[in-house]
Amino acid sequence: MNPQVKEEFTKFEARLTKAVDHYRDELLQVRAGRANPAVLNKIMVDYWGTMTPLSSMANITVPEPRMLVISLYDLSALKEVSKAITASDLGITPMDDGKVIRLAFPPLTEERRKEILKQLKASCENTKVVLRNERRSIMDTLKAFKKDNIITEDDIATNEKEVQKILDKFVEIADKLFKEKEVDILQV
Repeated sequence: MNPQVKEEFTKFEARLTKAVDHYRDELLQVRAGRANPAVLNKIMVDYWGTMTPLSSMANITVPEPRMLVISLYDLSALKEVSKAITASDLGITPMDDGKVIRLAFPPLTEERRKEILKQLKASCENTKVVLRNERRSIMDTLKAFKKDNIITEDDIATNEKEVQKILDKFVEIADKLFKEKEVDILQV
């Protein structure tokens, strides 16, 4: 395989991996009825005038399947952390006893489960669109290589099959991630 083509394939796989990893991170942040510390990843707290990620200010544990306990390193930030959690889109009211903050996750209603699944399915489809766009991008690059006489028409046909095989593998990974989260959300 031509070194330039090989480099393009390496870049292609890296971009596909990045897209699937982004989708995986998105799925981790979805509240599925069970306590998962990853739902707090996006929460930023105004700590001494600086927006600070909650995860760097506290130890977050899961003592029960439906509860998170946030133990702050600096108790003076307790009110600010509670305020940031309340202002977030989690939909959970923090309970603090002056030492720790507890987040109790209520069981999801059937309607909410279906709504979450609908959003996740749309997100999965968006990820697949990104993956297919990457396929189009590498194929355009390969056609430009042919135009510049770097590769032949036969090379394009061979590489197109390889591109499709790689793409199919990543689409399968995205579908598998969705199915796993679907099972997780539908568990009562």
